[in-house]
Amino acid sequence: RDYKVTGVQTCALPIFRLVDHPDELVVEETENEEGILITIRVHADDMGRVIGRGGSVIKAVRKLVQVKAANDNQRVRVEIEE
Repeated sequence: RDYKVTGVQTCALPIFRLVDHPDELVVEETENEEGILITIRVHADDMGRVIGRGGSVIKAVRKLVQVKAANDNQRVRVEIEE
């Protein structure tokens, strides 16, 4: 079977495995004229883990989402809300 994986799923799974408070992880997807915006909200204690040293973790998550979006001919942005 062919399963469609969304940008939210691509984004949420690696973050879910990193955080200490997975019950407070919220990943939302909204669409506008510029493309798709994926917003991530995590517990304050998990913010450092999600960003990573020098932004390495969030950069990797953004890259995963961008590759998925490029395959689907979409524009996607990933942002973290504090």
